[in-house]
Amino acid sequence: MSSYWTLLKTPGVARLIGAQLTARFPFGMLSLAFLIHIEKLFDSYAAAGLVLAAMSIGQAIAGPLTSRLMGRLGMRPVLIVTMIICTTSIVVMALAPLPIVGLMIVGFVAGLSMPPVQPAVRTIYPKVVNSRQLTPLFSLDASAQEIIWVLGPVIATFVAIQVSSTAGILLAAFFLVAGGIWFVALPEVGRVRIPRSRRKLGVVLKKPEVLLSTVVGFMLVAACAAVEAGVVAVFGHGSANAGWVLGIFAIGSLIGGLALGHLPIGPWALASRMLIVTIGLSVAGLFLNFWWLSAALLVAGIGIAPSFAVLFGIVSASVKFSDTAEAYGWIGTGQLIGAALGSALAGFAIDHSGAGAAIYVAAGFAALGTIIPALGRRWHPDLRGRDAGPIPDTEPISIQVS
Repeated sequence: MSSYWTLLKTPGVARLIGAQLTARFPFGMLSLAFLIHIEKLFDSYAAAGLVLAAMSIGQAIAGPLTSRLMGRLGMRPVLIVTMIICTTSIVVMALAPLPIVGLMIVGFVAGLSMPPVQPAVRTIYPKVVNSRQLTPLFSLDASAQEIIWVLGPVIATFVAIQVSSTAGILLAAFFLVAGGIWFVALPEVGRVRIPRSRRKLGVVLKKPEVLLSTVVGFMLVAACAAVEAGVVAVFGHGSANAGWVLGIFAIGSLIGGLALGHLPIGPWALASRMLIVTIGLSVAGLFLNFWWLSAALLVAGIGIAPSFAVLFGIVSASVKFSDTAEAYGWIGTGQLIGAALGSALAGFAIDHSGAGAAIYVAAGFAALGTIIPALGRRWHPDLRGRDAGPIPDTEPISIQVS
């Protein structure tokens, strides 16, 4: 733990983590808040699903686009404009009496304008710590984000039930504005300039390291989404046990990130960490009771944050600094698509074969996420003893010969 305390004492690190967690906190609240709100308005989970799907599609499209815009226009202008549009859209969805189609359109705009805080902060990290501290910092970041997924749904549900569903959405909008202003005001956001990329949009995906990270991130988030659906189906919507089990799952990720984050990243790093997730999910479906699921998902969770840390480290060390934000944007898009597909396949499995089938769907995604980096380890950079920072951008310098 001493290495993490040292990291947090590094100028700028603690405030960067705190500000970006606050700005991203609505991501853990909005899905559940909108689900409760729209189902209450239309008495239909299908309607809520359509609106959330529209929002997710918008986010998936926006990921690489807004990230790339930060290299053209600067971080602060992009973050401020997207924050204003996104907040306005969320408030309109909460207060305006719109039909389902109207909510889908505004939801799409909200998703399309989600501030690219995550790509921004991960582009800044290599500029505030040295290369030796970068991998532990990515691990600390991946562990800290579990706060979003543990507390976010709990707060959203509590406010929606005890106060109103509208209040739950407006509270998420408040976090977005407060965290966004805090993040934009940080001196590090103003100091770091992303060079304008000279490549076409999407070319960065041709780098095997970025493609590997995007595909494995897709598999990992699909596994998480499938197991969440399975756990909810096991206990039913009226039981608090599902929340406790998923909370323990997230705690396992937090423990894993802090315990394994300092380990060096070798060619087998991603496969070995994903193997922990696969083992935990594979045994989770054997007995569908509270204690067994809690223990198995605690084990599975231990591999999640370390896997994300390796994904971020691979990208950071493999692309030019001007391409890092776009690369992280593509990874985010892959994860959003993975979440949608994981939830969809899990729902299909639950309807046809029961709750346990969804957990095995999750184990299947995790197994693919283990096999792919094992087979593609020649594209997995060996960062042991190497600088994990991004490749510097260089350009020709004209020299006048007298």
